[in-house]
Amino acid sequence: MNEDDTSGDRERPQSGTGGANPGGGKPRRSDGPGGGILMGRPFGVPVYVAPSWFIVAALITWVFGGQLDRVLPELGGVRYLVSLFFAVAFYASVLVHELAHTIAALRFKLPVRRIQLQFFGGVSEIEKDSETPGREFILAFVGPLLSLVLSGVFYLGMKAVEPGTVPGVLLAGLMISNLIVAAFNLLPGLPLDGGRMLRAVVWKITGKPMSGTIAAAWVGRALAVTVLIGLPLLTHTGALGNATEDIGGMETVTDALLAAILAAIIWTGAGNSLRMARLREHLPELEARTLTRRAVPVESDTPLSEALRRANEAGARALVVVDGHGDPKALVRETAIVGVPEHRRPWVAVSGLAQELTEGMKVSAELAGEALLDRLRASPATEYLVVEETGEIYGVLSTADVERAFVAAMARPASS
Repeated sequence: MNEDDTSGDRERPQSGTGGANPGGGKPRRSDGPGGGILMGRPFGVPVYVAPSWFIVAALITWVFGGQLDRVLPELGGVRYLVSLFFAVAFYASVLVHELAHTIAALRFKLPVRRIQLQFFGGVSEIEKDSETPGREFILAFVGPLLSLVLSGVFYLGMKAVEPGTVPGVLLAGLMISNLIVAAFNLLPGLPLDGGRMLRAVVWKITGKPMSGTIAAAWVGRALAVTVLIGLPLLTHTGALGNATEDIGGMETVTDALLAAILAAIIWTGAGNSLRMARLREHLPELEARTLTRRAVPVESDTPLSEALRRANEAGARALVVVDGHGDPKALVRETAIVGVPEHRRPWVAVSGLAQELTEGMKVSAELAGEALLDRLRASPATEYLVVEETGEIYGVLSTADVERAFVAAMARPASS
């Protein structure tokens, strides 16, 4: 199974064995820490295996090993090696599913940050949104389509080998598992691929991507409730082909736990999709020009009290240290000003409270939205000098002001 990961800090479009999911937002996660083990870079995209994958691999090995014991009892302990091979082959199929999303994204010139194989499948972290509903639909559909193709390939392979043998059982298991992955991901609710397809359809009909996201997210939440209640009921009633008299207490608990985990993943993913869509809708409102504090230039030996007096007279809220030619050299940190008692301010020069300007601390007044956040992330600081295209000082941008605007944007309801 596969989930569309739109969670976390600056969620980017991501597509999982559950969906192609775009996002936007706060500081993005690093590729290294928390990314897992780097397995390779197909098409230039790093593929990571999360530590949680090993838990699932062990679980699949144990469960499939028990099934092999009933079908091929003569294998003995070797059945667990065969089961481990099945677990690896199954996740290789998941990787193919993710690569389908990745190749489609690259074809549409959407950068892909990484692919991660994790607990319940995989996630392709696509860095931008699709520009049209048609591309969104294709980007989501190619994953389940490849899983269906793989299922067909394994079915043909199964017909070419003798049934009741190790190759026959492995091919049958891979055929069924890929069919389940495809069917699960085609369910029409975010964060699954089917949810992104539904989003694309509603987007096409209404002309509003946000309307598509809202519709697909609420269908996803309804789907989560259905899984939570319906999966244990289906198992208990024998609708999945199991004998009801064989169902014991442990099986009931396992089914309920599996249903709860799946429901939680779907519900959380749907909620994250809504939050990220709301963020993307309001992100253009974050403009460097409107968030910048007016600043006054002062020379390095100016007493802090005098500098603050000039700022008050000019209605400014920031200080920029300049040289004799008026070129900016440093920014006076707001936190440093607050830390100086008022009676000491006539004796403290602004140079002692300033942070030297680096090239990364200069921001264009024209930056807005995602470009602005990317610029700030590239050179973390508490304050930035905002300049016009001519190089003229416009003011000072405080990270705290950007964060407050970001939170306010996320709190505003989205227009459907």
